[in-house]
Amino acid sequence: MIRVQREDFDVAAELAALSGGRTDIGGVVSFVGLVRDMAGGAAIGAMTLEHYPGMTEKQLAAIEAEALGRWPLAATLIIHRYGRLEPGERIVMVATASAHRDAAFDSCRFLIDWLKTKAPFWKLEDTDAGAHWVAADARDDQAAARWIEEKPSEHR
Repeated sequence: MIRVQREDFDVAAELAALSGGRTDIGGVVSFVGLVRDMAGGAAIGAMTLEHYPGMTEKQLAAIEAEALGRWPLAATLIIHRYGRLEPGERIVMVATASAHRDAAFDSCRFLIDWLKTKAPFWKLEDTDAGAHWVAADARDDQAAARWIEEKPSEHR
């Protein structure tokens, strides 16, 4: 399931909805990303996330489909917010559910790694020095690269 939304989400309610009543799920792994108050040594007052409706959902669906093709997953959830967010607010939630923990852990890591590099979101940080667009981070590219190098069959 994919949702791109302005409003906040309730992590516990989302996890309950993902696995509620499912006896085929043996493990659920989740990641929640928050707005930090510092980046690159500068204080962050707020972050504004922009996206192209339609294009964003299509790309998130492709990322989700890739995970579903690599691991035996019972359910997935990707929630990504947009708009103006302040430090401490939730930006993103990724959750995966599978009969076995390894698939849930690996697929959750894969999804967040690929979201950081392949999802069409643009981040504008408001700092004391002014607003600036966040550039791609080589560390994110390195994290995502490991999933390109590994064959999907290695994750089953």
